[in-house]
Amino acid sequence: MSAMRMLVDLLAGRREAATLAPRDWEGVITVARAEAMLGTLAHRLERAALPPTVAALFADQRAAAKVATAQALWEAEMARRALAPEGIEFVLLKGAAYAAAGLSCSVGRQIGDLDILVLAPDIRRAENALLNAGWEWVKSDPYDDHYYRAHMHELPPMIHKARDRMIDVHHTILPRTHRIKPDALALVSDAVTIAGGHAVLCPTDMVVHCAAHMLADGDLQGGLRNLWDFHCLTRDFAAADAGFWDKLDARAELHGLRAAVRRAARLARDLYGSVLPSGWDGQNGSDLWYRRRLLARDDWGRVTNPLLEQAFYIRSHWLRMPPLMLARHLWTKWRKRS
Repeated sequence: MSAMRMLVDLLAGRREAATLAPRDWEGVITVARAEAMLGTLAHRLERAALPPTVAALFADQRAAAKVATAQALWEAEMARRALAPEGIEFVLLKGAAYAAAGLSCSVGRQIGDLDILVLAPDIRRAENALLNAGWEWVKSDPYDDHYYRAHMHELPPMIHKARDRMIDVHHTILPRTHRIKPDALALVSDAVTIAGGHAVLCPTDMVVHCAAHMLADGDLQGGLRNLWDFHCLTRDFAAADAGFWDKLDARAELHGLRAAVRRAARLARDLYGSVLPSGWDGQNGSDLWYRRRLLARDDWGRVTNPLLEQAFYIRSHWLRMPPLMLARHLWTKWRKRS
């Protein structure tokens, strides 16, 4: 069995850690690191019987994850302090939102950039407030700057000059040129304030955004981790609300993302054993290619199907832009690299 399959089975609880041989652990640790899921695995197997070297590594990962979570939450607080004087409210997204809300998917999760969502009319004021508070642009290229501002769902990425932490300021969750147009006003209006004072998306919107980020706005890079988020979110929200799946379906329809949410649910079932309600448990032949893309690493962590990876890369751009714009964009990027 491949290391990727063993990783998925360990996370899903279908395989006992004690059944792995030493060389199995080498592959599992390698692919878990490549998928940014080593901390997640370390927490998942916290009480398992492990080889001493693996146990020591996982203890270090759990400790590092706690530090990373604290850093992410502090960065969210720094953003709040920068934007509050200007009367700009924001909604936390992705990893920082999961950690702030204390959701199970955040345990051990690697958190990269701070992602926030502001109303579109506030985007310029938010930009100026962050620049004045010590953030600066990562991308200095004029074309990239124009591309983000004219076509994307966020400002160009910014990084704090002292803390070396990046922030992505969104005004919606999919690019402006995307075929799907989520209701950004509804996302912000229905956000909920949690303990600590930060706002996060409501449960259904959080799941919709997770599916959109994984399937409608990317090439499935990091998809295994995002799918784990989806699995944990739907499991926990459904346990707390018997009508959650119906509400999720309606909300996904509102945002035009019903197909992405349904596919994410099927993939979560197939890989992590998610329990789906009646009507959600159908099959789709094209899911096979998504599963292959999610599992396309060898035991050294290397991509095993570069053509499939390239196909999903092209697909991600095809979804984001009309054909003429896509051709012009790819031509421009190619010329800049040559």
